[in-house]
Amino acid sequence: MNEKDYMKMAIELSKKSVASGGGPFGAVIVKDGKVIATGHNCVTQHHDPTAHAEVSAIREACQKTGDFKLEGCQIYSSCEPCPMCLSAIYWAGIEKIYFANTREDAKNIGFDDSFIYDQIPLQPSKRSIPSEEIMRNEAQQAFRMWEDKDDKVEY
Repeated sequence: MNEKDYMKMAIELSKKSVASGGGPFGAVIVKDGKVIATGHNCVTQHHDPTAHAEVSAIREACQKTGDFKLEGCQIYSSCEPCPMCLSAIYWAGIEKIYFANTREDAKNIGFDDSFIYDQIPLQPSKRSIPSEEIMRNEAQQAFRMWEDKDDKVEY
């Protein structure tokens, strides 16, 4: 199989998702030329705003591999990943992203993430959902415990 074959799988998943009541998004994760996980958008079916195709595929891949890192993997997404999915891809250590539709294409059918991209560079107190720092000194204890922990698994 090659890149186009994997992308065809992601696109088919996006179509099946629409047919079953989900959003038009599908994702496939590949390692060493083998599909290790797939996902499709099931936000509305699972009542879970994080149940995007890429996040679902990452969750499945991590369960199958028994690791929270997906180094050596590529992800094929039927659409350019949203900010949440892009962050999850980076956290998972996936090495390459292939996508079909662009975020502009998604925006044109009502999936507009531009407001999130606009919020990210703002100071937390200036965002549309304001943030307020409280009890930082108390919270620092957990950070010190982590810093001093000899057997921590870094990520």
